[in-house]
Amino acid sequence: MNLRNAVRGAICAVNPDVTCTIRQSVGFTIDADGSQVPNYNVVMGVPVQVQALSNDELHQMEGLNVQGNKLGVYLNGVWSGVVRKMGEGGDLFEIYDDLWLAVTVLENWGVPGTPDAWVKLALTQQLDEV
Repeated sequence: MNLRNAVRGAICAVNPDVTCTIRQSVGFTIDADGSQVPNYNVVMGVPVQVQALSNDELHQMEGLNVQGNKLGVYLNGVWSGVVRKMGEGGDLFEIYDDLWLAVTVLENWGVPGTPDAWVKLALTQQLDEV
């Protein structure tokens, strides 16, 4: 049972979802000059619940040495932050006409591949333009 979906109506009455585009990282190719060029699977029209990060979450981000503007988003599915050891992550979110990098998973609920799965991600604003 997806408890997030059970309470979304009440939450969205106070803080409506925002529709975003997600560029899900699917690896990279090597350019002619030897540089890495990231590849993305683009997912459009994804509803996310944007919320401020708690004090504890901000401290966790400081421990990761992540600086700049930060926010948290709740969304259905299985998403990940940057996991350098596994070579995963680098997902980009286009929210409010700005580009945000998914840095870490703050909450992870449900079984991957089921409709019950949802996450809370910490995002940090990027300099790149959308």
